[in-house]
Amino acid sequence: MDAIPLRPRAVAPAVRAVLAWAGVAVLPVLWLYAPTVGYSGNGLGFGELWIPERYAVPALVVALPAVLLRRRTLTALGLMLAGAALASGTVSGGDEGYLDDVFRLQFLAVDAALGVVAATRPRRVSLPTAAVVLLVQVGAGFLNLGSDPVARATLSVLAVVAAWTVGDSIRTRRRHAEALRSHAAAEAVTAERLRIARELHDMVAHSIGVIAIQAGVGARVIDTQPAQARAALATIEATSRDTLAGLRRTLGALRRPDAESASLDPTPGLDDLDRLLAAAGDAGVQVDLRRRGRPVEVPADLGLAAFRIVQEALTNVVRHAGTDRCRVTVEHGPGEVVVDVVDDGRGGPVAGDGHGIVGMRERVALLGGRFRAGPRPEGGFRVTARLPVPEADR
Repeated sequence: MDAIPLRPRAVAPAVRAVLAWAGVAVLPVLWLYAPTVGYSGNGLGFGELWIPERYAVPALVVALPAVLLRRRTLTALGLMLAGAALASGTVSGGDEGYLDDVFRLQFLAVDAALGVVAATRPRRVSLPTAAVVLLVQVGAGFLNLGSDPVARATLSVLAVVAAWTVGDSIRTRRRHAEALRSHAAAEAVTAERLRIARELHDMVAHSIGVIAIQAGVGARVIDTQPAQARAALATIEATSRDTLAGLRRTLGALRRPDAESASLDPTPGLDDLDRLLAAAGDAGVQVDLRRRGRPVEVPADLGLAAFRIVQEALTNVVRHAGTDRCRVTVEHGPGEVVVDVVDDGRGGPVAGDGHGIVGMRERVALLGGRFRAGPRPEGGFRVTARLPVPEADR
Protein backbone atom coordinates (compact mmCIF):
# COMPACT_ATOMS: atom_id res chain seq x y z
CA MET A 1 0.00 0.00 0.00
CA ASP A 2 1.36 3.39 -0.93
CA ALA A 3 2.04 5.76 1.92
CA ILE A 4 -0.12 8.84 2.08
CA PRO A 5 2.08 11.94 1.89
CA LEU A 6 1.69 14.45 4.71
CA ARG A 7 0.63 17.87 3.59
CA PRO A 8 2.61 20.84 4.96
CA ARG A 9 -0.61 22.65 5.87
CA ALA A 10 -1.72 19.72 8.01
CA VAL A 11 1.69 19.26 9.68
CA ALA A 12 2.39 22.90 10.54
CA PRO A 13 -0.40 23.31 13.18
CA ALA A 14 0.68 20.10 14.92
CA VAL A 15 4.32 21.22 14.98
CA ARG A 16 3.34 24.62 16.39
CA ALA A 17 1.22 22.99 19.10
CA VAL A 18 4.05 20.63 20.11
CA LEU A 19 6.57 23.48 20.29
CA ALA A 20 4.17 25.64 22.30
CA TRP A 21 3.49 22.97 24.91
CA ALA A 22 7.19 22.06 25.02
CA GLY A 23 7.92 25.66 25.94
CA VAL A 24 5.25 25.53 28.66
CA ALA A 25 6.84 22.33 30.03
CA VAL A 26 10.08 24.25 30.58
CA LEU A 27 8.35 26.84 32.77
CA PRO A 28 8.88 25.04 36.15
CA VAL A 29 12.61 24.99 35.49
CA LEU A 30 12.59 28.72 34.73
CA TRP A 31 10.51 29.47 37.83
CA LEU A 32 13.12 27.71 39.99
CA TYR A 33 16.03 29.28 38.14
CA ALA A 34 14.75 32.88 38.05
CA PRO A 35 15.47 33.74 41.74
CA THR A 36 19.15 32.86 41.29
CA VAL A 37 20.01 35.04 38.29
CA GLY A 38 19.85 38.43 40.00
CA TYR A 39 23.61 38.58 40.44
CA SER A 40 24.46 36.69 37.25
CA GLY A 41 26.71 38.39 34.76
CA ASN A 42 26.13 35.83 32.05
CA GLY A 43 24.07 36.47 28.95
CA LEU A 44 23.38 35.64 25.35
CA GLY A 45 25.16 37.36 22.50
CA PHE A 46 23.89 37.75 18.94
CA GLY A 47 26.50 39.70 17.06
CA GLU A 48 26.60 43.13 18.67
CA LEU A 49 23.40 42.42 20.63
CA TRP A 50 23.93 41.30 24.26
CA ILE A 51 21.02 40.11 26.42
CA PRO A 52 21.88 39.72 30.13
CA GLU A 53 20.74 36.44 31.66
CA ARG A 54 19.11 38.15 34.63
CA TYR A 55 16.70 39.86 32.19
CA ALA A 56 16.34 37.00 29.71
CA VAL A 57 15.09 34.44 32.25
CA PRO A 58 12.28 36.62 33.75
CA ALA A 59 11.29 37.58 30.20
CA LEU A 60 11.04 33.92 29.16
CA VAL A 61 8.85 33.19 32.20
CA VAL A 62 6.08 35.33 30.63
CA ALA A 63 7.02 34.96 26.96
CA LEU A 64 6.76 31.17 26.66
CA PRO A 65 3.09 30.92 27.82
CA ALA A 66 2.19 33.79 25.47
CA VAL A 67 2.36 31.42 22.49
CA LEU A 68 -0.89 29.85 23.78
CA LEU A 69 -2.83 33.12 23.73
CA ARG A 70 -4.45 32.44 20.37
CA ARG A 71 -6.07 29.10 21.25
CA ARG A 72 -5.89 28.86 25.07
CA THR A 73 -6.22 32.48 26.09
CA LEU A 74 -7.17 32.01 29.74
CA THR A 75 -4.62 29.23 30.24
CA ALA A 76 -1.86 31.40 28.80
CA LEU A 77 -2.86 34.36 30.96
CA GLY A 78 -2.95 32.18 34.08
CA LEU A 79 0.56 30.82 33.45
CA MET A 80 1.92 34.29 32.72
CA LEU A 81 0.32 35.71 35.86
CA ALA A 82 1.63 32.87 38.05
CA GLY A 83 5.16 33.21 36.65
CA ALA A 84 5.21 36.99 37.06
CA ALA A 85 3.97 36.74 40.64
CA LEU A 86 6.54 34.08 41.56
CA ALA A 87 9.38 36.00 39.95
CA SER A 88 8.43 39.30 41.58
CA GLY A 89 8.25 37.68 45.01
CA THR A 90 11.37 35.55 44.80
CA VAL A 91 13.89 37.31 42.55
CA SER A 92 16.52 38.99 44.68
CA GLY A 93 19.87 40.58 44.13
CA GLY A 94 20.81 43.58 42.14
CA ASP A 95 19.58 47.06 42.90
CA GLU A 96 16.09 48.54 43.18
CA GLY A 97 16.16 49.53 39.53
CA TYR A 98 16.67 45.94 38.45
CA LEU A 99 13.81 44.69 40.63
CA ASP A 100 11.52 47.42 39.29
CA ASP A 101 12.53 46.52 35.74
CA VAL A 102 11.65 42.87 36.29
CA PHE A 103 8.29 43.82 37.78
CA ARG A 104 7.39 46.17 34.94
CA LEU A 105 8.67 43.82 32.24
CA GLN A 106 6.63 40.87 33.40
CA PHE A 107 3.40 42.58 34.36
CA LEU A 108 3.40 44.69 31.20
CA ALA A 109 3.22 41.39 29.30
CA VAL A 110 0.48 40.15 31.66
CA ASP A 111 -1.56 43.33 31.10
CA ALA A 112 -1.18 42.92 27.34
CA ALA A 113 -2.50 39.36 27.66
CA LEU A 114 -5.43 40.70 29.69
CA GLY A 115 -6.22 43.04 26.79
CA VAL A 116 -6.34 40.00 24.50
CA VAL A 117 -8.79 38.30 26.89
CA ALA A 118 -10.98 41.42 26.98
CA ALA A 119 -10.94 41.62 23.18
CA THR A 120 -11.92 37.99 22.62
CA ARG A 121 -14.11 37.02 25.58
CA PRO A 122 -17.43 38.41 26.87
CA ARG A 123 -17.48 40.76 29.83
CA ARG A 124 -18.76 38.09 32.19
CA VAL A 125 -15.37 36.42 31.68
CA SER A 126 -13.04 39.38 31.15
CA LEU A 127 -14.21 41.45 34.15
CA PRO A 128 -13.53 38.74 36.81
CA THR A 129 -10.26 37.98 35.03
CA ALA A 130 -9.24 41.63 35.23
CA ALA A 131 -10.09 41.69 38.94
CA VAL A 132 -7.89 38.64 39.59
CA VAL A 133 -5.01 40.13 37.59
CA LEU A 134 -5.30 43.40 39.50
CA LEU A 135 -5.28 41.72 42.93
CA VAL A 136 -2.30 39.52 42.08
CA GLN A 137 -0.40 42.40 40.49
CA VAL A 138 -0.96 44.74 43.45
CA GLY A 139 -0.02 41.98 45.90
CA ALA A 140 3.15 41.19 43.95
CA GLY A 141 4.06 44.86 44.06
CA PHE A 142 4.20 44.72 47.85
CA LEU A 143 6.30 41.53 47.79
CA ASN A 144 8.84 42.99 45.36
CA LEU A 145 11.80 44.63 47.12
CA GLY A 146 12.10 47.44 44.64
CA SER A 147 10.79 50.99 44.96
CA ASP A 148 7.68 52.29 46.71
CA PRO A 149 4.95 49.58 46.55
CA VAL A 150 2.15 52.18 46.72
CA ALA A 151 3.41 53.81 43.54
CA ARG A 152 3.64 50.41 41.85
CA ALA A 153 0.09 49.58 43.00
CA THR A 154 -1.20 52.85 41.53
CA LEU A 155 0.52 52.15 38.23
CA SER A 156 -0.82 48.60 38.30
CA VAL A 157 -4.40 49.83 38.68
CA LEU A 158 -3.97 52.26 35.79
CA ALA A 159 -2.32 49.61 33.58
CA VAL A 160 -4.97 46.94 34.24
CA VAL A 161 -7.85 49.36 33.67
CA ALA A 162 -6.27 50.66 30.45
CA ALA A 163 -5.57 47.15 29.12
CA TRP A 164 -9.10 45.95 29.84
CA THR A 165 -10.69 49.12 28.40
CA VAL A 166 -8.73 48.89 25.15
CA GLY A 167 -9.47 45.20 24.73
CA ASP A 168 -13.16 45.61 25.52
CA SER A 169 -13.47 48.50 23.06
CA ILE A 170 -11.91 46.31 20.35
CA ARG A 171 -14.42 43.56 21.14
CA THR A 172 -17.30 46.05 21.07
CA ARG A 173 -16.22 47.45 17.69
CA ARG A 174 -15.85 43.95 16.31
CA ARG A 175 -19.35 43.00 17.48
CA HIS A 176 -20.75 46.21 16.03
CA ALA A 177 -19.05 45.47 12.69
CA GLU A 178 -20.45 41.92 12.74
CA ALA A 179 -23.92 43.27 13.49
CA LEU A 180 -23.64 45.70 10.58
CA ARG A 181 -22.53 42.90 8.25
CA SER A 182 -25.41 40.69 9.43
CA HIS A 183 -27.87 43.55 8.95
CA ALA A 184 -26.51 44.28 5.48
CA ALA A 185 -26.77 40.59 4.57
CA ALA A 186 -30.36 40.45 5.84
CA GLU A 187 -31.24 43.58 3.84
CA ALA A 188 -29.65 42.07 0.74
CA VAL A 189 -31.70 38.89 1.19
CA THR A 190 -34.89 40.92 1.66
CA ALA A 191 -34.15 43.05 -1.39
CA GLU A 192 -33.47 39.95 -3.46
CA ARG A 193 -36.73 38.36 -2.31
CA LEU A 194 -38.64 41.51 -3.25
CA ARG A 195 -36.93 41.60 -6.64
CA ILE A 196 -37.80 37.96 -7.31
CA ALA A 197 -41.38 38.55 -6.13
CA ARG A 198 -41.69 41.48 -8.54
CA GLU A 199 -40.24 39.45 -11.39
CA LEU A 200 -42.60 36.55 -10.77
CA HIS A 201 -45.59 38.84 -10.37
CA ASP A 202 -44.88 40.79 -13.54
CA MET A 203 -44.23 37.63 -15.51
CA VAL A 204 -47.14 35.56 -14.27
CA ALA A 205 -49.74 38.33 -14.01
CA HIS A 206 -49.16 39.42 -17.60
CA SER A 207 -49.26 35.88 -18.96
CA ILE A 208 -52.30 34.80 -16.95
CA GLY A 209 -54.14 37.92 -18.09
CA VAL A 210 -53.45 37.12 -21.74
CA ILE A 211 -54.37 33.46 -21.24
CA ALA A 212 -57.63 34.38 -19.48
CA ILE A 213 -58.66 36.73 -22.30
CA GLN A 214 -57.80 34.21 -25.02
CA ALA A 215 -59.52 31.38 -23.17
CA GLY A 216 -62.69 33.46 -22.95
CA VAL A 217 -62.52 34.31 -26.66
CA GLY A 218 -61.95 30.68 -27.59
CA ALA A 219 -64.84 29.48 -25.44
CA ARG A 220 -67.23 31.95 -27.07
CA VAL A 221 -66.33 31.28 -30.70
CA ILE A 222 -65.33 27.62 -30.68
CA ASP A 223 -68.65 26.56 -32.26
CA THR A 224 -69.15 29.42 -34.72
CA GLN A 225 -65.57 30.43 -35.61
CA PRO A 226 -63.24 27.46 -35.15
CA ALA A 227 -60.33 29.22 -36.88
CA GLN A 228 -60.40 32.08 -34.36
CA ALA A 229 -60.70 29.56 -31.53
CA ARG A 230 -57.62 27.73 -32.83
CA ALA A 231 -55.74 31.06 -32.97
CA ALA A 232 -56.71 31.76 -29.36
CA LEU A 233 -55.48 28.32 -28.32
CA ALA A 234 -52.21 28.89 -30.19
CA THR A 235 -51.73 32.18 -28.35
CA ILE A 236 -52.43 30.44 -25.04
CA GLU A 237 -49.86 27.75 -25.87
CA ALA A 238 -47.18 30.26 -26.89
CA THR A 239 -47.78 32.45 -23.83
CA SER A 240 -47.70 29.43 -21.52
CA ARG A 241 -44.43 28.21 -23.01
CA ASP A 242 -42.80 31.64 -22.65
CA THR A 243 -43.99 31.93 -19.05
CA LEU A 244 -42.83 28.42 -18.21
CA ALA A 245 -39.39 29.17 -19.68
CA GLY A 246 -39.16 32.36 -17.62
CA LEU A 247 -40.17 30.53 -14.46
CA ARG A 248 -37.56 27.86 -15.13
CA ARG A 249 -34.86 30.53 -15.50
CA THR A 250 -35.92 32.25 -12.28
CA LEU A 251 -36.13 29.06 -10.25
CA GLY A 252 -32.87 27.86 -11.74
CA ALA A 253 -31.17 31.04 -10.58
CA LEU A 254 -32.52 30.44 -7.07
CA ARG A 255 -31.24 26.86 -6.99
CA ARG A 256 -27.89 27.54 -8.66
CA PRO A 257 -24.82 27.38 -6.37
CA ASP A 258 -22.84 30.59 -5.99
CA ALA A 259 -19.89 29.16 -7.92
CA GLU A 260 -22.03 28.19 -10.93
CA SER A 261 -22.19 30.61 -13.79
CA ALA A 262 -25.32 32.61 -14.43
CA SER A 263 -27.67 32.10 -17.34
CA LEU A 264 -26.57 33.57 -20.64
CA ASP A 265 -30.14 34.47 -21.64
CA PRO A 266 -30.36 38.19 -22.32
CA THR A 267 -32.24 40.38 -19.87
CA PRO A 268 -35.32 41.94 -21.47
CA GLY A 269 -35.14 45.67 -22.05
CA LEU A 270 -36.42 48.53 -24.16
CA ASP A 271 -35.61 46.70 -27.39
CA ASP A 272 -37.98 43.88 -26.46
CA LEU A 273 -41.19 45.90 -26.16
CA ASP A 274 -42.50 44.60 -29.49
CA ARG A 275 -43.21 41.19 -28.02
CA LEU A 276 -45.32 42.81 -25.28
CA LEU A 277 -47.25 44.67 -27.95
CA ALA A 278 -47.83 41.43 -29.85
CA ALA A 279 -49.09 39.68 -26.70
CA ALA A 280 -51.43 42.58 -25.92
CA GLY A 281 -52.68 42.51 -29.52
CA ASP A 282 -53.44 38.81 -29.18
CA ALA A 283 -55.44 39.68 -26.09
CA GLY A 284 -57.50 42.22 -28.04
CA VAL A 285 -55.71 45.48 -27.19
CA GLN A 286 -53.98 47.34 -30.01
CA VAL A 287 -50.94 49.23 -28.72
CA ASP A 288 -49.47 52.29 -30.40
CA LEU A 289 -45.75 52.42 -29.57
CA ARG A 290 -44.02 55.76 -29.97
CA ARG A 291 -40.31 56.38 -29.48
CA ARG A 292 -38.99 59.89 -29.05
CA GLY A 293 -35.54 61.39 -28.66
CA ARG A 294 -32.20 59.91 -29.57
CA PRO A 295 -32.01 56.35 -28.24
CA VAL A 296 -28.99 55.67 -26.04
CA GLU A 297 -27.77 52.47 -24.46
CA VAL A 298 -29.03 52.23 -20.88
CA PRO A 299 -27.94 49.96 -18.00
CA ALA A 300 -29.48 46.50 -17.88
CA ASP A 301 -31.36 47.18 -14.64
CA LEU A 302 -32.91 50.33 -16.07
CA GLY A 303 -33.93 48.56 -19.29
CA LEU A 304 -35.43 45.67 -17.31
CA ALA A 305 -37.35 48.08 -15.07
CA ALA A 306 -38.78 49.90 -18.10
CA PHE A 307 -39.74 46.58 -19.72
CA ARG A 308 -41.49 45.34 -16.57
CA ILE A 309 -43.33 48.64 -16.08
CA VAL A 310 -44.71 48.51 -19.62
CA GLN A 311 -45.55 44.83 -19.15
CA GLU A 312 -47.49 45.45 -15.93
CA ALA A 313 -49.23 48.52 -17.31
CA LEU A 314 -50.38 46.62 -20.43
CA THR A 315 -51.55 43.75 -18.22
CA ASN A 316 -53.72 46.20 -16.28
CA VAL A 317 -55.10 47.60 -19.53
CA VAL A 318 -55.99 44.13 -20.78
CA ARG A 319 -57.59 43.06 -17.52
CA HIS A 320 -59.20 46.20 -16.14
CA ALA A 321 -59.45 49.08 -18.62
CA GLY A 322 -62.25 47.77 -20.79
CA THR A 323 -60.75 49.29 -23.94
CA ASP A 324 -59.17 47.93 -27.10
CA ARG A 325 -56.54 50.65 -27.55
CA CYS A 326 -53.69 52.23 -25.60
CA ARG A 327 -50.52 54.17 -26.25
CA VAL A 328 -46.98 53.49 -25.04
CA THR A 329 -44.42 56.28 -25.31
CA VAL A 330 -40.70 55.82 -24.63
CA GLU A 331 -38.83 59.12 -24.60
CA HIS A 332 -35.07 59.46 -24.27
CA GLY A 333 -34.57 62.87 -22.68
CA PRO A 334 -31.57 64.64 -21.17
CA GLY A 335 -30.40 62.39 -18.35
CA GLU A 336 -33.52 60.23 -18.17
CA VAL A 337 -35.81 57.78 -19.90
CA VAL A 338 -39.53 58.46 -19.62
CA VAL A 339 -42.01 55.61 -20.04
CA ASP A 340 -45.65 56.63 -20.45
CA VAL A 341 -48.59 54.23 -20.87
CA VAL A 342 -51.99 55.82 -21.53
CA ASP A 343 -55.40 54.30 -22.24
CA ASP A 344 -58.89 55.74 -22.67
CA GLY A 345 -60.70 53.04 -20.74
CA ARG A 346 -62.86 53.21 -17.67
CA GLY A 347 -60.10 54.57 -15.42
CA GLY A 348 -60.87 54.52 -11.71
CA PRO A 349 -58.75 54.98 -8.58
CA VAL A 350 -55.66 52.92 -7.85
CA ALA A 351 -56.55 49.74 -5.96
CA GLY A 352 -54.83 49.45 -2.59
CA ASP A 353 -54.74 45.65 -2.42
CA GLY A 354 -52.85 44.93 -5.66
CA HIS A 355 -49.15 44.37 -6.15
CA GLY A 356 -48.73 45.70 -9.69
CA ILE A 357 -48.66 49.44 -8.97
CA VAL A 358 -46.65 48.83 -5.80
CA GLY A 359 -44.10 46.78 -7.71
CA MET A 360 -43.73 49.42 -10.41
CA ARG A 361 -43.28 52.15 -7.80
CA GLU A 362 -40.62 50.10 -6.00
CA ARG A 363 -38.71 49.49 -9.22
CA VAL A 364 -38.62 53.19 -9.99
CA ALA A 365 -37.67 54.10 -6.41
CA LEU A 366 -34.74 51.66 -6.45
CA LEU A 367 -33.36 53.47 -9.50
CA GLY A 368 -33.89 56.91 -7.95
CA GLY A 369 -36.64 57.90 -10.37
CA ARG A 370 -40.18 59.29 -10.15
CA PHE A 371 -43.42 57.39 -10.66
CA ARG A 372 -47.05 58.40 -11.09
CA ALA A 373 -50.11 56.27 -11.75
CA GLY A 374 -53.74 57.30 -11.69
CA PRO A 375 -56.89 58.13 -13.65
CA ARG A 376 -56.83 60.96 -16.20
CA PRO A 377 -59.26 63.88 -15.94
CA GLU A 378 -60.43 63.26 -19.53
CA GLY A 379 -60.94 59.57 -18.84
CA GLY A 380 -58.74 56.52 -18.89
CA PHE A 381 -55.60 55.78 -16.92
CA ARG A 382 -51.97 56.86 -17.13
CA VAL A 383 -48.76 55.30 -15.83
CA THR A 384 -45.61 57.45 -16.06
CA ALA A 385 -42.14 56.49 -14.90
CA ARG A 386 -39.09 58.75 -15.11
CA LEU A 387 -35.90 56.70 -14.86
CA PRO A 388 -32.60 58.60 -14.49
CA VAL A 389 -29.71 57.48 -16.72
CA PRO A 390 -26.29 57.53 -14.98
CA GLU A 391 -23.69 59.92 -16.37
CA ALA A 392 -21.41 57.13 -17.57
CA ASP A 393 -24.16 55.66 -19.76
CA ARG A 394 -25.20 58.86 -21.56
